[in-house]
Amino acid sequence: MKGIHNGAKLYTVDPRRTSSAQWADLWLGLDVGTDIALANAVAREIIKSGLTHRAFIENATTDFEAYEASVESYTLEYAEDITSLPRESIREFAHSYAKADRAQLCWTLGITEHYTATDNVCALINLALLTGHVGRWGSGVVPIRGQNNVQGGGDMGSLPNKFPGFQDVENPESRAKFEKVWGTSLPDKSGLHLSLMFEAMARGELTSLYVIGENPAQSEADVSHAIKVLEGLEHFVVQDLFLTKTAELADVVFPAAASWAESEGTVTSSERRVQRVRKALDPPGEAKDDIEIICRLAQAMGHDWSVPTAEEAWDELRSLSPLHAGMSYARLEELGGLQWPCPDENHPGSPFLHGRLWERPAGGRLAPFSVVEHVPPVDKLSDEFPLRLTTGRRLDSYNTGVQTGSFNSPIRNRETLDLAPVDAERYGVHEGQNVKITSRRGSIEAPVRFDTNLRPGLAFLTLHFPDEVDVNQLTIEAWDPKSGTSEFKATAIRVDAT
Repeated sequence: MKGIHNGAKLYTVDPRRTSSAQWADLWLGLDVGTDIALANAVAREIIKSGLTHRAFIENATTDFEAYEASVESYTLEYAEDITSLPRESIREFAHSYAKADRAQLCWTLGITEHYTATDNVCALINLALLTGHVGRWGSGVVPIRGQNNVQGGGDMGSLPNKFPGFQDVENPESRAKFEKVWGTSLPDKSGLHLSLMFEAMARGELTSLYVIGENPAQSEADVSHAIKVLEGLEHFVVQDLFLTKTAELADVVFPAAASWAESEGTVTSSERRVQRVRKALDPPGEAKDDIEIICRLAQAMGHDWSVPTAEEAWDELRSLSPLHAGMSYARLEELGGLQWPCPDENHPGSPFLHGRLWERPAGGRLAPFSVVEHVPPVDKLSDEFPLRLTTGRRLDSYNTGVQTGSFNSPIRNRETLDLAPVDAERYGVHEGQNVKITSRRGSIEAPVRFDTNLRPGLAFLTLHFPDEVDVNQLTIEAWDPKSGTSEFKATAIRVDAT
């Protein structure tokens, strides 16, 4: 908002006219699942209008010619037909973004919870490379995280193909380094991401599961199937702050400390800034710090890891991850945080992850353009399922409501199916009426709320109140083959009066 008040332009691309969109200079209310068609059309317009940053492209990127050829068919007329956006609006956005002195592309789950999740992101990265809006102050690509330490989780090796510091599991040199310090052999193949794990559980190949701080019994797409799979496990362990619906299915539950107040450690923000977290309270009852739980479990299984302090665990991490090597607790305390890469204790941290691309010649690996094509949502609209349901958040609540549902909010209302008034009239339902919502996977009920910020043909539900309105009974479990993310944002439904 400060930027807008200071004269910055805001363009909002969202099927819904959200509160952010109401502040925008232009709202691009595209059809759900047409992000790539829009991005490619913007790219073509920038190229055809001679607005590319040729010097940056030649110095810092690869594969431009193939990319240029791939967007040739994405004319403004074609994009208008696919996205339902006026071609003049697409052209305005393309010219404004390309001509800006500084520009950022920010996104959230709206483009990543799709069958084409990774390609959606690559389409935006292409635009940044095309215009040189990356690696400079005020310019960049900015994934907005939904919680304060999402970045840190990935950094610490919670990805199935990466060790801490994003070092490849299948790289022999990386593996040997970790094997030496950890004193054991490690698998030479990447593990399974969440969606593949559920498929392996359904086949009976994965029979034991350890869940830390997650609630898949309510957060997974096609949740009825997910619960059935979890119930079929031979052994199921959950470690969490709360007795979630997932924990209720477990054989063993480890009560964990609240890391933001009851543990020592670090947290990493979206800008890669590592900061200290300091313990303020002792955990209640039998709750333990995550480190203690894991180390005591190892001891029970015959491995004496002792119970290192948070700083000792962090120093081991620093010894193995070049990105974090220079981030001692003392420096984090003194400087109020550091941004990785920070390879040694004389390094100031890295405000710009991709600043190296402006060196001549560019430092490190060049940035590749990606050829990505528009693919429609998997769950197709039809006469039987004519409405497109998309899901999202409301300001006062978070995810499945485990963390936010136990306290009252003055701005929280009961969950509703939001419809454009014209759609409510078309289906013969009135505001406040309870309706039956059906997809190809199941049915739920919810009261209707009219929302004039929704385009005709689009419906909206949140995932915050699964005990009342379990939207993930409806969503499809089709997932992006590159990231494993399910297509939560594009479900075909119908609405029937009850």
